[in-house]
Amino acid sequence: MATTKIDIWENGEYAYPLAFEFSPNLRPYLLDDGKVHPCMLVLPGGGYAVVVPPEGELVAKRFNELGYNCFVMTYTTNQLMRKPVMEQAMHDLARAIRFVRKNASEYNVDADKICICGFSAAGHVCASVCDYWSEISDENPSYKDISCRPDAAVLSYPVITSGEYAHQDSFRFLLGADIYERTDDEAKALLNRYSLEKNVKSDNPPCFIWQTEADNLVPVENSYLYADACKKAGVKYEHITFPNGPHGLSIPTDEWARGMHGEPYTAEQSFALVKAIKEGVIEAPENGAESLLDYLKPWPYDPNFEGFPEVCVWPDLADNFIRKVFA
Repeated sequence: MATTKIDIWENGEYAYPLAFEFSPNLRPYLLDDGKVHPCMLVLPGGGYAVVVPPEGELVAKRFNELGYNCFVMTYTTNQLMRKPVMEQAMHDLARAIRFVRKNASEYNVDADKICICGFSAAGHVCASVCDYWSEISDENPSYKDISCRPDAAVLSYPVITSGEYAHQDSFRFLLGADIYERTDDEAKALLNRYSLEKNVKSDNPPCFIWQTEADNLVPVENSYLYADACKKAGVKYEHITFPNGPHGLSIPTDEWARGMHGEPYTAEQSFALVKAIKEGVIEAPENGAESLLDYLKPWPYDPNFEGFPEVCVWPDLADNFIRKVFA
């Protein structure tokens, strides 16, 4: 289902050097009943390298069914590992929240019920805004007085810690390829700042966190660390873990297993990079330009796939938590 692209940055505001023709954007999935609904901003993961399709449209449609007007967000990533993302993705999300809140009446959204839902590294983007929302200013006069604090957050198998249980590649794409080799004070400060369990505050938004204990990429300790930090800070939270299932489950229905993830619009920055390489604007990676699109190859399907029905309930559990928060 193709949806209209909404660029969140105005001309001259966005300047990530390896974006080329890409600009962070939203794709709306709106209910057509004319009623005002809570909003869910969905951010697919991808290790701060890419933004993957399986965690976009499928999730937005499920939350539509639960009564949310939704947007899938494509934010800044660093696929070539040549220019760290740093705070750009966090600022992309902050602007998106402000945009939706400013235009809430146009999209039939309750401006006081804006939730964010991030997967894997996008969980880190979301948790970054949860931790630092009060520090993220916006120079645009249309947005500077609008809060970017989410009213609730859903963190799905999130990257959280830069320490012992880190998914180190996410931090390399975020902070620089050599961030774990550096010993200078700046590197230590960056790793500490983006180890998000260390920076939860009492005014963080309520948070629903879920993951599988068997996660084979991001250790489940990431979820436990953030849940414990919320508990210590007095932040309302719920933490659910499921015993089985690999990383990246999204909503593991048969539709997900068959690769029916919608159009790959979340790969826009990858497409822009490939175009720039083919036009000679930047040097190609060792495996060639087309290798940047390998993650979009046809999804392997096992006809004997039995799914993870126990994991498929997480949107309902998240909705129950959010409804209690908003009650």
